Amino acid sequence: MMLIDDGIPTKEDLAKVFPSEERLKKGAVAILECFQEIPCNPCVNACKRGSITIPGDINHLPVLDAQICDGCGGCIPLCPGLAIFIVDITWSEDRALVKLPFENLPVPKSGQYAAGLNRAGQEVGWFEIIKVVPGGKTNLTYTITLAVPQDLAMEVRSIRAGGYRDGDQQGR
Repeated sequence: MMLIDDGIPTKEDLAKVFPSEERLKKGAVAILECFQEIPCNPCVNACKRGSITIPGDINHLPVLDAQICDGCGGCIPLCPGLAIFIVDITWSEDRALVKLPFENLPVPKSGQYAAGLNRAGQEVGWFEIIKVVPGGKTNLTYTITLAVPQDLAMEVRSIRAGGYRDGDQQGR
């Protein structure tokens, strides 16, 4: 299948936007999983460090300079395509942080566990919600920070709305 058919990026698509292993080992960094050329640039204006640019005209895909990006996540709630994620594989020895956009109700709470989903919407495990940040007074996009196993940091891209669990129910 292809992105245009099913909405799921191929390994080749992802390879074009993933930061290098070397950069991932330096800490939190954005991943721009934006694959459609449309007139859009909120991410450029959101980045206070100037790490996101759009070469040429506004219809081109955004480009991340991963060496400048500090993984703050300010770009996440401003992306109308919900296509920006932050990954920090250095968070702990066995878990990584994944910050992702969320626009559903009910909104989970820090300390709960949520079903993590891959790009195809398939459940890959239950993961602790570390932080929930609202997008602001006029932006209903929340940024959800999940602690996931290191090997799933580049896979978990959403959570299932509702059905959150309280307590220590981590696992796959």
